[in-house]
Amino acid sequence: MADLELANIDKHYGAVHAVRDVSLTVQSGAFVVLVGPSGCGKSTLLRAIAGLEDITSGDIRIGGRSVTRLAPRARNVAMVFQSYALYPYLTVYENIAFGLRARGETEAHIDERVRWAADTLSIADYLERHPRELSGGQRQRVAIGRAIVREADLYLFDEPLSNLDAKLRDGMREELKRLHARLGRTFIYVTHDQIEAMTLADRIVLLRHGVIEQDGTPLELFEKPASRFVAGFLGSPPMNMLDVTMVDGGTMIRISDDQMLPNADGAAPRADGACIWGVRPEHVRLAAAGEPSLEAKVDVVQPTGSRILATVLVGDQKLTAELDAHSGVETGQRIALAVATPRTVFFDAEGRRVGGAAPAD
Repeated sequence: MADLELANIDKHYGAVHAVRDVSLTVQSGAFVVLVGPSGCGKSTLLRAIAGLEDITSGDIRIGGRSVTRLAPRARNVAMVFQSYALYPYLTVYENIAFGLRARGETEAHIDERVRWAADTLSIADYLERHPRELSGGQRQRVAIGRAIVREADLYLFDEPLSNLDAKLRDGMREELKRLHARLGRTFIYVTHDQIEAMTLADRIVLLRHGVIEQDGTPLELFEKPASRFVAGFLGSPPMNMLDVTMVDGGTMIRISDDQMLPNADGAAPRADGACIWGVRPEHVRLAAAGEPSLEAKVDVVQPTGSRILATVLVGDQKLTAELDAHSGVETGQRIALAVATPRTVFFDAEGRRVGGAAPAD
């Protein structure tokens, strides 16, 4: 069953076209992350689903019924905001219970639901405290508790972790994964952070300029990006983008005047001409003797623990390689690098992917 259906959603703010003809179907129990840079339309889309923004055209259906013209409270959705939106003069218990009381639920039912939510989120010991007495992570749990205490059709999250420090964000991502598995409900989550998107989602919808750039599993977007934008947005460190020319009937990849590599089957377009070669740093390694390789000069070495990021020059182009920390690579050294060509991608001048791309082993 589809919990959410968006059909040709458009949203204008005067002359600004914030969301452009977005259509999306979300199945029951999915964890879908809407991700993209600031201003891409992801929060506008989420607020439209919640009923907090009117759409210019299109239709929104939740649980099979159109809710486009319904008020937020009639849509049976629950939302967690970036700012927590807690009432400072109410206790944790009263904050979590607030929505249920507003809906006229019995005190017995309210008490049962509040204590269940508090146990689920490990905040039962803080029910009599006020928000000012809590840490940022505890306040975020209260905000999530206020949402899940309702038995909603959809749970919506608008950048809920952006105010937390890195360590707390890591912990809350784990909490959200466990919570989704426990509830078995549909989560729609907005973030600009590609790490959050990759770690939380079972499906990512990447937006740009109000349009869906690509929609699929995290691994699909990472390994088979539909565009140069998608490839550059996902992955840290980012994908290398090299200007190359396909030669000899598309069988060879020319990186510079005197350096070429064989085109592995299915990886690149089988035709001559210029294109952009996308190579992830983890798909570059030191070459073995006699192996097809690129000659490179090491420009910068950045240790990251068990690995190093080596920025090298191949001709006049820069390439970052993720290598073993014990590889002995040093600044100024000349090295030979092998590329896992079947795991690379190619883009045309407009930034759209061309040719095939083999999945990771």
